[in-house]
Amino acid sequence: MNLILDIASWACILVGGFFGLTGAIGLFRFPDFFTRMHAASITDTLCPGLIILGLMLQGQSLMMVLKLGMVLLILAYSAPTTAHALAKAARKEQRKFDSLAKGDER
Repeated sequence: MNLILDIASWACILVGGFFGLTGAIGLFRFPDFFTRMHAASITDTLCPGLIILGLMLQGQSLMMVLKLGMVLLILAYSAPTTAHALAKAARKEQRKFDSLAKGDER
């Protein structure tokens, strides 16, 4: 049973790290503000969520697992709300969808 929890924990942590890496690559590769914000918001929710879930599986005490669960709940509610507020502000500013970053040679 302990080996199964270790494997599940490390799988969650590694997949969370993979999502973090792909989100960081997306921030550099996507052409405009809204697609970059999409990569950042997906990463902002999935990456810490999976890493915290992996840490919860490794938790030694119930109190530690409950604290990590509270952090996970706060992240699950605040990250999408922040991304929505940022997108709404950018849309209100009428930011263009097709603006490439300076120096991008596509």
